[in-house]
Amino acid sequence: MNTVAQFKHVSYLWDEAKAAELAGDEVALLIYRSNLLGADLRLTNYGGGNTSCKAMAKDPLTGEATEVMWVKGSGGDLGTLQKSGLAALYVNRLRSLTNVYRGIEHEDEMVELFNHCIFDLSSKAPSIDTPLHGFLPFKHIDHLHPDAAIAIAAAKDGKKVTREIFKGTIGWVEWQRPGFDLGLKLKACLDANPGIRGIMLGSHGLFTWGNTAYESYLNTLEVIEQCSAYIEENLKGKKIFGGEKIASLPKEQRLSQAAALAPVLRGLCSSERHMVGHFTDDERVLQFINSQDLDRLAPMGTSCPDHFLRTKISPLVLALGAGDDLSDTEQVKQKIRQQFAEYRDMYAAYYEACKHPDSPAIRDANPVVILYRGVGMFSFAANKQTARVASEFYLNAINVMRGAEAISSYTSLPRQEAFNIEYWLLEEAKLQRMPKPKPLSGRIAMVTGSAGGIGKAIIKRFAAEGACIVVNDNDQQRLAATTEEFNKQYGRDVFISVLLDVTNTGNISNAFTQASLAFGGIDIVVNCAGLSISKPLEEHTEQDWDLLYDVLVKGQFTVTQQATNLMRKQEKGGDILNIVSKNALVSGPNNAGYGSAKAAQLHLSRLNAAELGKDRIRVNVVNPDAVISDSKIWEGAWAEGRAKAYGVKVEELPQFYAKRTLLNEIINPSDIADACFAFVSGLLNKSTGNVLNVDGGVAAAFVR
Repeated sequence: MNTVAQFKHVSYLWDEAKAAELAGDEVALLIYRSNLLGADLRLTNYGGGNTSCKAMAKDPLTGEATEVMWVKGSGGDLGTLQKSGLAALYVNRLRSLTNVYRGIEHEDEMVELFNHCIFDLSSKAPSIDTPLHGFLPFKHIDHLHPDAAIAIAAAKDGKKVTREIFKGTIGWVEWQRPGFDLGLKLKACLDANPGIRGIMLGSHGLFTWGNTAYESYLNTLEVIEQCSAYIEENLKGKKIFGGEKIASLPKEQRLSQAAALAPVLRGLCSSERHMVGHFTDDERVLQFINSQDLDRLAPMGTSCPDHFLRTKISPLVLALGAGDDLSDTEQVKQKIRQQFAEYRDMYAAYYEACKHPDSPAIRDANPVVILYRGVGMFSFAANKQTARVASEFYLNAINVMRGAEAISSYTSLPRQEAFNIEYWLLEEAKLQRMPKPKPLSGRIAMVTGSAGGIGKAIIKRFAAEGACIVVNDNDQQRLAATTEEFNKQYGRDVFISVLLDVTNTGNISNAFTQASLAFGGIDIVVNCAGLSISKPLEEHTEQDWDLLYDVLVKGQFTVTQQATNLMRKQEKGGDILNIVSKNALVSGPNNAGYGSAKAAQLHLSRLNAAELGKDRIRVNVVNPDAVISDSKIWEGAWAEGRAKAYGVKVEELPQFYAKRTLLNEIINPSDIADACFAFVSGLLNKSTGNVLNVDGGVAAAFVR
């Protein structure tokens, strides 16, 4: 308890009982320590930092004991690190690479030589930080990017402040790009300062260590705690970021403004490929973007390489007032379109000024981070997780600027150094090794009635193909079950969940608002919500008729109308798919209300296709028939009504429907999902106004 009490700015999570279970297994203790460190974002950000341990192991070739270093491999995250994410190398071989090192101009060639040092052939590929751990003698080492430490490392007087706080017990190494040479400089710093407990890397981060996993963990926390306490003490009585320049809008208004603007920003950011957005109005973000110092600090960019790689050279600060009327989309676009053009020109000039003869081609010149005074921060990237993490990294950068300004003044990486990181050939090689994007990567889809049956099959297919999903239903219980299922299978960055009754205009509006706030907009809308009523003409009530038309026809119309408004803001086109029915084309008994509503849905689709082509919004129809599996439509009276109409038992319906088809096939929800994917996969981008029957072949339903 005494140990826990000494920390106010970091979380002490070490569990003696858990650690005792791992005693004797240094690698297991390394993983345990890494997970604890990664669980506290004040210590290191997602995917950032690396940890290591050195332990004796039996050499598989000689049978003799040899020292092996286990270190976090390329990629991965400390918070979720497992043994498969570690690289294992012979320590003696790694250190012997100094014999062939030709100098800093050639240090990149050393990365390939790491492969000659690998002990465990099934382990992860070594990262560029491997020599930073290998040349230090300690058994356990932590390299983290704590906001508090980087604030000191990025301060103009960082070296002096480090000496003042730690009285010579923490070394200092000036900024240098990570690599083999920096590993040698860490060793030189230790040799020149024996007995130090860690090293501060200028503008970069922190190295700390210990001879046991616990010693390293405790040392790391203590150093970061001291950094944090020093900053907080210096913040007392000071106006943070020069004080407030403007006030934030109230919460509800912030979200309203953000939802209205997000699709416009997404469209502008997606000039090269579809981007997914993230929005936050975190109080720390608001403090920064509303401050007197925003215009001075924002253009400077970030300092830590991990921050910079995720957030780009600098953010775009919008020239919009927090309370501006955003209802006139064209007027809003006129205000900010020029800013985007200027940002792209700035980025191109930065590339041209800093590029080397062998630099990779210029990448997407659009901003990643966009700041809207009084409202919040947007970030855009190829997928939701990357956009969210970029937002988290810029929040880290804000924390760094806050701390550095409190103790001295903030300094960012020089533009050339930033470029050398961003367009590093080794970083480019890592990007080239990344898996090819899935067909729906960067796309955002909303399928109405998606908590069961056909709708659920469609969202599963879309999610598997890389799309972000707005899961919705009017049945709270089914929605909760599907939400839980999606959370387990896909995680928080793939979907959001909203209650949606397509007969309620407010519900529809809220669903699109939530899509804009969570992902930046919408690309694919599938009108799938439905119900069926099968009754003879004389038994059909006015209430039955109104319900069918409200859900199937008016619901499709209203959802399409609001989706179109949002898609037009993005100016990236889109797909609207309507799940109609064979009954739109074929007459059947006891089906006047349902069949006529389905016919109205089909023709409404044609009308929408004719009108929306100019916006590059494709409108197509999938006509299922007799999809019984997991469908609410087939529960209770509808199935009984159809069975009665055809003179068969309810349990005989699947085979009855299959036998009347040309292919003699039972139709499943996944078959409809496949048809939907065919329309939105990119292969049919020049097709609109089409009808695709997925019914096993019903000749009477042939369109022509």
